[in-house]
Order: sequence, then C-alpha cells, then structure tokens
Amino acid sequence: MWDERVPLHVASPFYDLAGFRTRRDDLRDFETAEVGDVTGRTLLHLQCHIGTDTLSWAHRGAARVVGLDFSVPAVEAARALAADLGYGPERAAFVAGDVYDAPGAVPEPSYDIVYTGLGALCWLPDIRRWAETAASLVAPGGFLYLAEFHPLTESLDDETGTRIVRDYFARDAQVWNEPGTYADPDAATVHNRSVEWQHTLGDVVSALAAAGLRVEFLHEHDVSLFPRFANFEVRDGYHRFPAGHPRVPLIYSLKASKS
Repeated sequence: MWDERVPLHVASPFYDLAGFRTRRDDLRDFETAEVGDVTGRTLLHLQCHIGTDTLSWAHRGAARVVGLDFSVPAVEAARALAADLGYGPERAAFVAGDVYDAPGAVPEPSYDIVYTGLGALCWLPDIRRWAETAASLVAPGGFLYLAEFHPLTESLDDETGTRIVRDYFARDAQVWNEPGTYADPDAATVHNRSVEWQHTLGDVVSALAAAGLRVEFLHEHDVSLFPRFANFEVRDGYHRFPAGHPRVPLIYSLKASKS
C-alpha cells in the first residue's frame, strides 16, 4: 500500500516538493520550539516516509540526519530529494528497514535525538517494543521527541468531535480497505488494505518510562494538520475547531531523555 502511494505523494500539492526545495522546512512551530537548537547534533527519524521532515532538521543545522522507513520507494524518493538539495549521504542518509529492526539497519548505534513525527505510531501493533527500540537508539545525554495525533480524537464522532462514539481503550486491530490517500483522496489505487492500532496516551508514556527514558514534558495541542472533523476550519496554518467550539487535544508532543 505505501509503495504504491509514494509516487502519488511525491507528485502531490500536499507535499509540494517543488516548494519544499525552496521552503526547506516542513516542521511545525511547536516542534521546533520544543526540540530546540539542533546545530551540530545527530538526529534519527524513525518512519520518515519521503524525508521532508528529516531534511528539515538538516536545514536547521543538524550535523547528520538519518531517516528510516520500511518502504523502499519512499527511501529512494528521500535520497533523491536529499541529492536535489545538495546533501550527500554523510550529511543525510536514508535506509530501508522495519522500525522494530532499526538498531541493525541504521549506520550508527545511537543518536543525540531520536525523532518520530505525526501519523507514525498507529501503524505499529506493539508500542512497548517500539519504545524499547527507540530508547536503545538514544545516546546518553540525548532524548527522544515524539509528536503524534492525539488518541482521544479516534473516540469522537467525525462530524463535530463532541460525542464519544468509539471505545478509547480498544486494542483490536482496525482493518481498512479504502482507495486514495490523504495526499490525494481521489487517486485511483489498487493496494488499499491497511491495518492500524490505537495506543492510549498512558500506553505510550508508560512504555517509554519502562524503557528507561525520563519524560521531561507531555504537551497537548488544539490544532491538527488535516480536517479530522467535518466542522474544522483553517486558521493560522492549522486545522482547528470553529471559534467558540469546545476544544479537545488534537496533537500531543513529548520529550523523554536518557541519562
């Protein structure tokens, strides 16, 4: 499914790679504020897709960025984009591999920053194994930074986001068979089956703590990157509930460090 969608994403206005080549930064303002200065640091991006967020950290001064994704076409697209921007593999490397096998796939044993961006964790069945893997790749004195869509939103009705209609604590795999992609909903696609898992906020935080990381903060944000609910409107570059509508957290972010 992901392999088929890579060329659609590369060509889509959603990712706007032509614009990215001049814009050079696709990170969200809260991410850059919370991660802070990355100048001279090494950064590993798990589940990097086509590499726009990974390369944004390189633009911001990271000494070396490494992106890992299980889709070979996505990795190839990321490498091509890095080359277009003048980054050789010594500065921006992309490798193919399953996130659970990342320690054996990435070129260095540990990194100052391990980063996971929005829309990644729902594809993983075992959050504890993910946390153990990610923690093992954080260098002493370094940290993991995670930004992710808030699991509460999956329990709310799709129209207004005001009614609980699904079980927040559900653990069963959710199987979907839907054509198109978030970057191009009308695209004709053949491989449409996907499987997702819901991980509560407590599950994620507890898994990182059990893996030996110290959670420094957990922040919740009332903005989204896509029209999750039918009544959303766009303000200040984000999708939000209308003014005066009761707010709920739509994204969360956390930082967890290693001694």
